[in-house]
Amino acid sequence: MSPLYDQTEPPSSPSSTPKFRENKFFNPVKLTEYELWWSARYSFFLKNGYMLRPRYKPDWKPSWVGTNLDPIDCEDSIRPFMPTLLDARSRETNRPVCIKRITKKSKEVEIARYLSPRNLPDAHNHCVEILASFQDPEKPGTSYIVMPLLRQFDDPEFGSLGEVVDFVTQILEGTAFIHRNLVAHGDLTGANIMMDASSILPRGWHFVSPSFTPDGQNILAPLARIDYPVKYFIIDHDCSVRFSPGQSPIIDGLGGRDNDAPELFQRKPFDHFKLDVFTLGNVFLKDFSQKYLGLEFLESLTDFMMTRDPHMRPTANEALQYWYNIRDNLNTATARWRLRKPDESVGERVIKTVAAARDNLRYLFHGDERKSWSSS
Repeated sequence: MSPLYDQTEPPSSPSSTPKFRENKFFNPVKLTEYELWWSARYSFFLKNGYMLRPRYKPDWKPSWVGTNLDPIDCEDSIRPFMPTLLDARSRETNRPVCIKRITKKSKEVEIARYLSPRNLPDAHNHCVEILASFQDPEKPGTSYIVMPLLRQFDDPEFGSLGEVVDFVTQILEGTAFIHRNLVAHGDLTGANIMMDASSILPRGWHFVSPSFTPDGQNILAPLARIDYPVKYFIIDHDCSVRFSPGQSPIIDGLGGRDNDAPELFQRKPFDHFKLDVFTLGNVFLKDFSQKYLGLEFLESLTDFMMTRDPHMRPTANEALQYWYNIRDNLNTATARWRLRKPDESVGERVIKTVAAARDNLRYLFHGDERKSWSSS
């Protein structure tokens, strides 16, 4: 169930001891140091309207203790990877949420709340919604933000050309929106782009083991996003800068995860908006153009967005208008064309092509008449 466990030597009988129980680093009975932080605040989150998983209840006892159950088959054995992120459920709606603990001195909470669709409702606003924010009851320098439970934008992988077109459109529109509201993201990389996957995974998924259902028991079979379009979101504003009207965006900075932008090597103030354009172009390049065949239409866009000289590089809105021109000249009949990877074998190609053709026929005879790039 969970990738944390090593079961290369499965137990020979229900009473035998699984190998992972012998590993002190992955002992699911014991809460880690950072899990104890969350557990100690279980009642605090409950009072604020959010219920953590059973594992973090103060009186938690492992569900497998005293039974023949293997911990790997029990949801409350699953531990998080990230010490500052944990899932919970809203007591009001029972919907899953993600809680982020923030200890770094930054404007992250302020900027995230400012850009939240609750504060700036707009069709082009692709910033994650901030459902709530509050201070830690014991640590004055620690705060929390609560967001909807999202999923990494490329999990599952993209399956058709139209899905890529839809992604590029949404994220470019979202970036232009952020910049219009005088915020530079500062770390606009793939790690900070997610999606609301509820349309393709209507049963939900487990926060820590996203390939499994919420109870951690069954492997998920996601629907195709070409038939069930998703919305993409920009997250994580700990590197973001909010400018005042008329303020120059050329200031000192370190950048984020992407170190490819040439201005980061000059050790002098740079345009933070132009950095966003470059790093997003790099997402389109590395996660799409270099990963899949048949996406040549992205080449001129990525070249434009990754112009080496920041002074000659387009703004986010200029890149968006450039993209609209490319998109509007694409043949929408190709939207359902299956994406292929350079290393795909002949056998894989035949199987996937037949499956795609079957799906296309099903859509032709039973689909609706939507004609957008996410559902053509």
